[in-house]
Amino acid sequence: MLEAKTFTYQARLETTAEQNELLTAFAALHGKVERSLFAKTMAGGRANKDDKNAAKRSSLQEFGITARQYNSIILGLEGKIKSIKERRQGLIREADQRITTAKKVIARLEKKAPGTNTLHQKKRRLTILEARLTRLRSDHKAGTVRVCFGSKKLFRAQFDLVANDYADHAAWHADWQARRAQEFALLGSKDETSGNQSCTASVGCTGAITLRLRLPDALAGENHDSRYLGLSGISFAYGQEPLFRALAGRQAISYRFVRDTKGWRVFASFDVAAPAQASNRRLGALGVDMNADHLAVSETDRFGNLVATQKIPSVTYGKNSEQRRATLGEAAKVVATWAERVGKPVVLEDLDFSKKKSEFERTGIRKARMLSALSFLAGRASIEAACFRRGVEIIGENPAYTSVIGAVNHACRRGISVHQGAALALARRGLSFQEKPAMPVGLVPVGNGGHVTFVLPVRNRAKHVWSHWADILRNSRAAHAAHFRSGGALLAPEPLSPAMRTLRSIRGVSVESRQANKDGFSGAVRQQNCSAAVLD
Repeated sequence: MLEAKTFTYQARLETTAEQNELLTAFAALHGKVERSLFAKTMAGGRANKDDKNAAKRSSLQEFGITARQYNSIILGLEGKIKSIKERRQGLIREADQRITTAKKVIARLEKKAPGTNTLHQKKRRLTILEARLTRLRSDHKAGTVRVCFGSKKLFRAQFDLVANDYADHAAWHADWQARRAQEFALLGSKDETSGNQSCTASVGCTGAITLRLRLPDALAGENHDSRYLGLSGISFAYGQEPLFRALAGRQAISYRFVRDTKGWRVFASFDVAAPAQASNRRLGALGVDMNADHLAVSETDRFGNLVATQKIPSVTYGKNSEQRRATLGEAAKVVATWAERVGKPVVLEDLDFSKKKSEFERTGIRKARMLSALSFLAGRASIEAACFRRGVEIIGENPAYTSVIGAVNHACRRGISVHQGAALALARRGLSFQEKPAMPVGLVPVGNGGHVTFVLPVRNRAKHVWSHWADILRNSRAAHAAHFRSGGALLAPEPLSPAMRTLRSIRGVSVESRQANKDGFSGAVRQQNCSAAVLD
């Protein structure tokens, strides 16, 4: 059963010079109150309920804002503080893991490449990581929260004005003040008019939306009408109909006003009811393996057999935030459309990105940059949103050892990539199928089109099957390392030996997904074991 989710839609505002001035003053006052409350919170001025009430009364009088506006500011600030504290625990674990990995890399370099510049840079990196970990632990123990209102990047720009295209410090300071007065938020409630007392929405006869914004008392005039700012002719390119339903259903709607280089935008956030579920686990599943430059998707039937695979490009490296969001959104749309068409749920990774970041110390610069540019959380959120709109169920699974399972069990046997094999393993795990090795010998593809072969270790059935796959992963890495050292990665791939052909011989039967030509989904090969003589 799908649950309701909160969606945010945006629209561009067509404002006059006077309206721009009022919105900018509102944002400046909002930021001033937020910074003041943050300083008082960090100083311990809101320790109990009486202190909270006293702080609220004094803030209303000092800054000339309404009680509802104060609640919006303090709840948003508390959310920021809470998220920083929760994220800091993950940053401490991540830094600890990266330090452990960096020490291993340094120990290896001291034996193989002593005195090199690479070793020197790795030691510098280790010192930086240790200093960062010490600061994080100190802040966590003291309960200190550090927030730079206006961004650290712009704050540091004042120390090198020429490099940041500033004529003098006054020019930088004007930009700094403008950055701190570029947005404000207004919290909604379902028991208020149109879902928000501070920003009331109404729909005109032409379908355009008009927002009636309650100004703070410090910005309002003496008469009643001057306390409100009307913004008319607003149209949401996406989400207009859901917003109409939210207004008719008396739902809480929160608004956020943001200024950019083109003017002001408004963001409306509200809960959207879940549509009728269009997927069924009894039909199979779609597994999605998220990578730095593409999504590998594999579809299975109800027995866990491969039906179709596809590689969906999603390169985010070198793109800005808007471009990354658009790229991930298009890739997510393809996955959701596919899942809706076949009526199957989507299995995603419950990925701990901190473990991937710990590998940065042992990977090359190019791969580390690609992994840094890829936002796994943003990609997962895009897929979840696209599937929700289509009534497709999302299944979250631990992706442990799915890559090695895909390489050993599925890649060569089914003629698919290692990533598509990992997606197949993830889909099978979402359907609760077993994960034991399919054959006693490992045959794993390599980058030059060939393969490496190694003997799989004996399984200890007293331990979990993942323990067995951990042993297989170690053997696979050793085989890949030996293959690279021997120079085999630079040679043309060799054909399978007669023994391996007998062991791995298959007959391919083309199995294409429905509407394969129309939707561009690649057909997969269903495997049937047969003897080498029959294959010949």
